Parts: sequence; structure tokens; C-alpha cells
Amino acid sequence: MSKVRIGIVGLGNMGTGHAQYLIEGQVADAELAAVSDISPERLKLAQEHWGDRVRTFGTPEEMFRSGAVDGVLLCTPHYDHPKQAIDAFACGLHVLVEKPAGVYTRQVREMNEAAKASGKVFGIMYNQRTNPLYAKLRELISSGEIGEVRRTNWIITNWYRSQAYYNSGGWRATWAGEGGGVLINQDPHQLDLWQWTTGLMPKRIRAFCAFGKHRDIEVENDVTAYAEYENGATGVFVTSTHECPGTNRFEISGDRGKIVIEDDKLTFWRLRQLESEFNRVNTSAFAQPEVWKSEIPVGAGGAQHKEITRDWISAIVRGTPLLAPGEEGIRGLSISNAMLLSTWTDNWVDLPIDENLFYDKLQEQIARSPNGNSKGE
Repeated sequence: MSKVRIGIVGLGNMGTGHAQYLIEGQVADAELAAVSDISPERLKLAQEHWGDRVRTFGTPEEMFRSGAVDGVLLCTPHYDHPKQAIDAFACGLHVLVEKPAGVYTRQVREMNEAAKASGKVFGIMYNQRTNPLYAKLRELISSGEIGEVRRTNWIITNWYRSQAYYNSGGWRATWAGEGGGVLINQDPHQLDLWQWTTGLMPKRIRAFCAFGKHRDIEVENDVTAYAEYENGATGVFVTSTHECPGTNRFEISGDRGKIVIEDDKLTFWRLRQLESEFNRVNTSAFAQPEVWKSEIPVGAGGAQHKEITRDWISAIVRGTPLLAPGEEGIRGLSISNAMLLSTWTDNWVDLPIDENLFYDKLQEQIARSPNGNSKGE
């Protein structure tokens, strides 16, 4: 193919943003060929802006079966991602899905299986993987620069959302409409980066989620979680949407020091000697290893969404490996599902989680909600 013909499903803020850089030709080897949306008004605007250059469809299914596209970018509500991706794979299309991969891991696992069976290129819009801060952190950890990871702490509370934000849409902050709160809406990137940069997935989690704290909403908007890993490391993850001013600080402690990402800086307090080695030979009661503080240089900011789309197109055209394979979307979602399940059961949750138990608990939340409907099915 001369160019990969892309179809966008959903013309909300994200879908429109993706459409704009594709229309402007900012992604080599790709062109925006079609869009679909259930809103006639949005389709009318698309026709006014792009004319005959882009075909419009009232449903994703029509577009998938039209022969007008080679791949699709899904920018629809969370619950819709797996079903639409599975349908697209069945039609022989490549898929790039917005985050999160879905709401519960059971449906995402089905999506991953469909992707594998299709042989098509499946990516997820984890654009923060292009952020040079986190790319450098991953490099430092994977190269052994910090030694074995011993502890991680991430406090990410700069998601301030007022009641007016939640009131702006009846589907917002509901179990039926979004399937969760801060974990599914604001934190998918951080939950992905937590495991992607360190190379560690928790073996079990104990979490405390507060639902509607300081806000009139039904989903979680304040979370404190504790994670344990196979290598003995521990982690703490704290997040909220009601604190102002908020904080974004990611701290990783290892056998050779500590790395902190905060205020768009990466700082490495590097031990001259491994702590374990120092401890083995040291004979002085209050001695400490020698520490060097370094501000680690990082490259210029990545192209974010465009870079992930370019990476996906390159994988389709040239077979290059994906920076953000779609199958990896289940990892961060597993962590957020585990946090909710731990709170609902008031207990530790082992990973991989009991997917059927989580699904049942989610349906209970939807059933109790005044906004409940079949969206969670």
C-alpha cells in the first residue's frame, strides 16, 4: 500500500486532535480516510472541514466493513474499546486504541486474544512512553545503573477536578458511564509507567480507595495503595483529584541509590558503592555510603500522541517493533482493577486478579448506582 488509510472512531476531543495532525500530513505513510461518530452534528462538521477527502460513517461497523480503511484509531468511551477492537480485527484491520484498554481485564484479555489471532498490528496510545524523562528512567533501571529496585513511591495528586467538571456530563464519574474514577480516567499513563519503567509487576496489592471524597460523585477519587513484588521490593501509589495544589513525584530506590522525577527533572543520587556491598564490609556504626547527586540530562520532549501514531504506522509498513503494544494495556489495568477489588473486598489481592470476581463486583456497583444501566455489560 502507498499509504495506510486510517479511520477514526469517535470525534470527541481526542479523536478530533488525532484527525487534525493526520489531515495535516504529520504522519508519514498515513492518511485520514474516514471517520465515524454516532453524532450527526459531528459528522456534519467533519464534512464541512474536510469535504470529500474524508468519508463519514454513522457507526463503526459500517466503516470497518466499507473497505475504505486499513487501520482504525479508537477514541470512544472506555467500555467500547475491546468490543470495537475485536470487531475491527475480525474485519482484517490494524488497531490503535486510546487509553485505557478497557474497564475490566476480562474484556481486555478477549481483545488481546483477538489481536493475536488476527495477525494485525495492535497498539495503545501510551504516549507518555515517548516522554524522555520516563524513557531515560527505564534505560537507567534496565541497564542496572540503580541496581536492584527496592522501593517505589509515586504521589500523583495534581489532577484537580472541581464539582463543575463532574457536572459537565451525566456519564462522568459513574460506574456505568466510565467504569471508575481517577484510576481509569486520569492515571492509566502513570499505572503503565509504574510497571514499564521499573520492569516490575506487583505480586499483590492492598489498597484503600475513597469514593466521592469531597465531591458528589460515585467513583473513586482518592487512592492510597501498597504493592509488593517478587524480588522483595515494595511500592506505594497515592492519587486524588481533589487536592490543590497537587504533587507529581516519582521516586525509585535501588541498591545503588535513588532516582526522583519531579518538576520535569530527573535527579539521581548515586551511591559510589552498592549499598549491599557497603553494608557487608562497613564496620563503623553511623557510616553511610558516599553519594553523588546528578541532574541527569534528557532529550527534548517527544511528539506524544503523534509519535505513538507514527510508531504504529511504521510497524504496519515496515514491521518495526511497537513502543506501546496494545497487548500491554492489560498490565496497568490489572493494577487499577486490583486496587478497586482490594477496597471492595477489604483485603489483599493477588495478581493476576480473579477477573470474574472483579466483574461481579463492578456489576454490583453499577446496579446500586442511580446512573446504572447495561453499559457495563
